[in-house]
Amino acid sequence: MANSRSQSGSAFPEISVVVPMHNEVENLPATIDRIARSLAETHCTFEIIAVDDGSTDATRRRLESIALGDPRLRVVSYSPNRGRGYALRRGFAEARGGIVATIDADLSYDPSHLGQMLRMLAEHPEADIVVGSPYAKGGETINVPRGRLWISRWGNRLLGLAMPGHLTAVTGILRAYRREVLEVLDLESNDKEIHLEIVSKALAAGFVPIEMPAVLTGRVRGKSKFLLRATVGSHLVFSFYEKPVLLFGLIGALILGLGLGCGSRLIYLWHLGTLNPDRPLVALTVILLVAGLQILLFGFLGSQIVQVRRELYRTQKTMKTIARSLESRRDSQTDESPARRLEAHPILNETPERSGVV
Repeated sequence: MANSRSQSGSAFPEISVVVPMHNEVENLPATIDRIARSLAETHCTFEIIAVDDGSTDATRRRLESIALGDPRLRVVSYSPNRGRGYALRRGFAEARGGIVATIDADLSYDPSHLGQMLRMLAEHPEADIVVGSPYAKGGETINVPRGRLWISRWGNRLLGLAMPGHLTAVTGILRAYRREVLEVLDLESNDKEIHLEIVSKALAAGFVPIEMPAVLTGRVRGKSKFLLRATVGSHLVFSFYEKPVLLFGLIGALILGLGLGCGSRLIYLWHLGTLNPDRPLVALTVILLVAGLQILLFGFLGSQIVQVRRELYRTQKTMKTIARSLESRRDSQTDESPARRLEAHPILNETPERSGVV
């Protein structure tokens, strides 16, 4: 394991930056160097946790070589590749900072954004999460493929409608969290859906997000990991999961509208005196009206289930906060060492031998 003491001698850095990587040897060591220089400008103690997500190139060897000369870099490595969500969860488990930030290995977001997010958390003590967004006012995209940008922009708009908080970007990796956010949430996703899961569960638990304009730049070196079909599918499924009325309400309203249209046609024929009760149009009208109302009710019931789920997350947050407070009080009474408390930390649930930390 890397030296557990930060550059200032404190056992715990002020910020941990988690960087998931898969076959990113072309972007090393420039990525680590730029992140380290940007963090050094903040005058905060920091650590960089590079998570090698089962790379098949020389990413792991290059990271371990850099870590030998810089104790601020800690390397987590495993095989085979398990997805960005799993990589981030492993990085969160190793993070020791009071603030935990995430950024892409290809630096599609400039590392200077890390310092901006730190300042925003300092200026807004009521906020728990900072979300970097190229779609917020003041944000920008540069050299991003048009098709990918269109899908991302409209996908985020759809997801923004499904979630509270009025965020314009809920799928991006550029974020900073206060430590208690990640301690409370039980994360499960193994792929890019983790970004949606974190926002969904954090908002449901009552954590407060703020958005920061950011500049998204297209990848210069290496191969993009963007998958069109998987991305579109996950966005649609998650939006319906988060707000069922989007799906059931749209379908129900469409069927109900058809039923009302057929009903209007029946009334018109009745006024003309040409209505034949034996015509299939009568039965079709009744079926459409009943089906439309039932589907709208499904949307309403789904929305109630979502509210119950959010209440469960809030209760979970309260219980974990109380448990953490009691544990902290017990530790202060027994005067346990910082190292002992680190080992017992709830999100540090894997040993260095298992996690592959250098």
